[in-house]
Amino acid sequence: MADTTRPRPFVVISGKAVHDAVHGREKELLDLVEHGYRLHGEGKTVNPPSYFLRFPDEPANRIIALPSSVGGDVAVSGIKWISSFPANVGKGIPRASAVVVLNDQETGYPLACLEGSIISAVRTAASAAVAAVKLSEGRPKPTKLGIVGTGLIARFVHIYLKSAGFEFEEIGLFDHSAEHAQGFAGYLERAGAHRTTVHNDMESLVRSADLLLFATTAGTPHVEDPGWFGHHPLVLHVSLRDLSPEVVLDSCNVVDDVEHCLKASTSVHLAEQVTNNRDHVHATLYEVLTGAFTPPKDRTVVFSPFGLGVLDLVVSRHVYDRTADGVAVDDFFHELSRYGG
Repeated sequence: MADTTRPRPFVVISGKAVHDAVHGREKELLDLVEHGYRLHGEGKTVNPPSYFLRFPDEPANRIIALPSSVGGDVAVSGIKWISSFPANVGKGIPRASAVVVLNDQETGYPLACLEGSIISAVRTAASAAVAAVKLSEGRPKPTKLGIVGTGLIARFVHIYLKSAGFEFEEIGLFDHSAEHAQGFAGYLERAGAHRTTVHNDMESLVRSADLLLFATTAGTPHVEDPGWFGHHPLVLHVSLRDLSPEVVLDSCNVVDDVEHCLKASTSVHLAEQVTNNRDHVHATLYEVLTGAFTPPKDRTVVFSPFGLGVLDLVVSRHVYDRTADGVAVDDFFHELSRYGG
């Protein structure tokens, strides 16, 4: 008979185990992330504000805590602790690193610690792809993808866009590092892309694409001319701080969560500071998913996802339930007797 008085064993799940649990299951994960959005929209989640640890001597660096809880059939709580140190790229390692801790809903005891950078990339990419599918309904299917910022997140978004059914005749790239752009072009060639163009300037890239992905490390807006978007593309503004308030105010804006997204000097937050209102935020993705809001066909549509911790938990729970490669730490919980002995 199982000992129901003891917590479940604490498990450590490595990056390789996480990769093995998600690789090749992109369509399943697209459905899971959409399910997470629906649970959030239905009020079956708790998603408090993210907490930013900043460093006065290194303002570009930050570590963010995203606590959250998901009900329904996911039924788990937890936290993602993710760092962003842009100088890592110059050292040959990824900018971001992360862990996710899952907690049992019944006892509150931690269940697992998972390597979180892959989980974060998967939920970000799946979120962008789900949004691209829904926001492109009713307009010509995008055939020209433009990518600004050619790092790991851009690679994952491309994978999930393909899994969501997008086929691009041409993919344009822009990165302030020509080496990074060329490296990404090599990845696209290996991935079977039809045609890839590396642009020397951002304007030509923006004007040439009907679906745009911003996946940069920008801390302040650097795209300021609404005229670049005169062809009304769909914009996946994953990095949140690339577009000036003028571009935001000239667009239809969809966010994942209004309160989360209008803070921390995101582009939509800066637009709020300029106008002293939130009229430029037209809908949440949940409202688009449920048909409560239909994006206009004759206007630039910008999706700005702040990144919900509940989505990290949905993906993490999927990994936890499906991996047998976790390392159990049998003596992790030591003092379990109230009175000792």
